[in-house]
Amino acid sequence: MRNFSIAIHGGAGTLVKGMMTSELEAQYKSALKEALDAGYSVLKNGGTSVDAVEKAVIVLEDSHLFNAGKGAVFTADETHEMDASIMDGKTLNAGAVSLISGIKNPISLSKDVMEKSEHVFLAGEGAMEFAKLNNYAIEDASYFYDEFRHQQWTEIKDTDSFQLDHAKKKDSKFGTVGAVACDKNGNIAAATSTGGMTNKKFGRVGDSPMIGAGNYANNETCAVSCTGSGEYFIRGVVAYDVACLIEHKEMPLADAAVEVISNRVLKLGGDGGLIAVNAKGEIAMPFNTEGMYRACKSSTGVQEVSIYK
Repeated sequence: MRNFSIAIHGGAGTLVKGMMTSELEAQYKSALKEALDAGYSVLKNGGTSVDAVEKAVIVLEDSHLFNAGKGAVFTADETHEMDASIMDGKTLNAGAVSLISGIKNPISLSKDVMEKSEHVFLAGEGAMEFAKLNNYAIEDASYFYDEFRHQQWTEIKDTDSFQLDHAKKKDSKFGTVGAVACDKNGNIAAATSTGGMTNKKFGRVGDSPMIGAGNYANNETCAVSCTGSGEYFIRGVVAYDVACLIEHKEMPLADAAVEVISNRVLKLGGDGGLIAVNAKGEIAMPFNTEGMYRACKSSTGVQEVSIYK
């Protein structure tokens, strides 16, 4: 039997240690572990990497602690606009949704786009129409209401500022959640979901739903889920960049991931991190910020749940 493994993240950025109470840190670690265990149990029981990453991301979307699903931040219009994507490394099939609202688990909708439509990427009203055709419940806005998120928005509403989850004056973090996994058959997958930027306007879309930018999977190279300053991750085609270094320069997974996060993205002016796995079950979780909510587990006995470096 091959090695199998999973890695998850709940965002990266300036996670100021002094502002993180021990109680809050315990909550984050508990939520990460719950998501990790949910995805790992799928793999352990012989499930696919696609099902494992979906399951892990659903747990993170259901937590108010992360900027995805229930914890999505407020837009300039005091609404929520969510994005998500998923990719199967075996077939290179992918599904993505953007600018959706009222959907409890955007990652499941993106999986349905991959499996039940002829398309890869659906956005806005069309994505919502597809959701309704597939019997998705539209949650009331109160489901997504979080006092802390609303306070973040209140501080900058009616201004031209926007925040990547929390701005520098707080504990600025790039709120995205994601998972990558390698199953017992050596097939890999990646999933990413986000609530975007606080106070965002004009239907802004980040890297999370963009295949190759914030999410990518190919059995021949790696599966990657990114979290960071989306505009830079789009310009750097970050997720695919890691795969390219493995394919064309024959770099090991860890070296390729570090090169992209610690060198190439920084040169563009971006910061953040990523998680990656390959078909051997190897894991990489580099970031160039003070911290990244992250966790991983593999059949070889590796297990980690961390926030800071």
